[in-house]
Amino acid sequence: MTQRIRGALAPVLTPFTSSLEPDTDRFIAHCRWLAENHAGLAIFGTNSEAASLTTAERIGLTDALLAAGIPGSRLMPGTGACALPDAVALSRHASQAGAAGLLVLPPFFYKGVSEDGVFAYYAELIERVGTGCAPVYLYHIPQMSCVPITLSLIERLLKRYPTVIAGAKDSSGDWDNTKAMLDHFAADGFDVFPASESFLSTALPLGAAGCISATVNMNPGGIHRVIEGWNGPDGKALQQAADQVRKVFQGGYMIAAMKHVVALYSGHAGWQTVRPPLARLNTETARKLEGELDAIRFAMPGYPKG
Repeated sequence: MTQRIRGALAPVLTPFTSSLEPDTDRFIAHCRWLAENHAGLAIFGTNSEAASLTTAERIGLTDALLAAGIPGSRLMPGTGACALPDAVALSRHASQAGAAGLLVLPPFFYKGVSEDGVFAYYAELIERVGTGCAPVYLYHIPQMSCVPITLSLIERLLKRYPTVIAGAKDSSGDWDNTKAMLDHFAADGFDVFPASESFLSTALPLGAAGCISATVNMNPGGIHRVIEGWNGPDGKALQQAADQVRKVFQGGYMIAAMKHVVALYSGHAGWQTVRPPLARLNTETARKLEGELDAIRFAMPGYPKG
């Protein structure tokens, strides 16, 4: 059995051109920098602005990464969609590309849907992709989707598809929920990824597989060091250092804030571009962000220029 992806994964930021098209070259460069700093690539996550990308754009960017020599084994593409056929097309393409996993949102437009309906969505996706479906990771982000991934749903899916359902990303921000996932399923090989590195020192002893965190885009090396050294003599200091960075960015406007900082370190102002309805940082917020990062001596060593 192929070893599953673990560690720190970034929901990779998606750069856009001035005409709001994906900037493929800068996307590849950002992914390479992340991979060089020990990060896995959860392309097309929430902080990738995935909900603002078309199916064709996601497939095109995936193909560009593969053509650039980044192996599918480093990728966990987000393949969830409101339309089941779109989710199937994305999941099939990623599976055929050799992706290490699929991070699959539930369909998120209709609210108050039954657990049977959510189960049917995942079941249909797995059945339609068929033999060779990459490992499926359930994406729990109820504050955005309003469609929770419940413990009972996980249990049902594991019972039906024990060799395909591989784990979950818990973006609820609720430690009790993350712990419940770990307590109920981690011992049986279900890989739980908290969505914040701030949970690592608490979650890793309980069997967490790592984290899938927005700020891996900013601090891949520091978060990797927490995962490698949480139980060593420097574990507490490593966690505190990672938490400092996380605290600055999670203050609000996270996507625009991260893109603003990449623009500074790359020297390319176009990195600030976001797709509507998101908006770039205003001047006051940008200066405040820069001051807070200077105060903690933040850096992105080796980030590519241009």
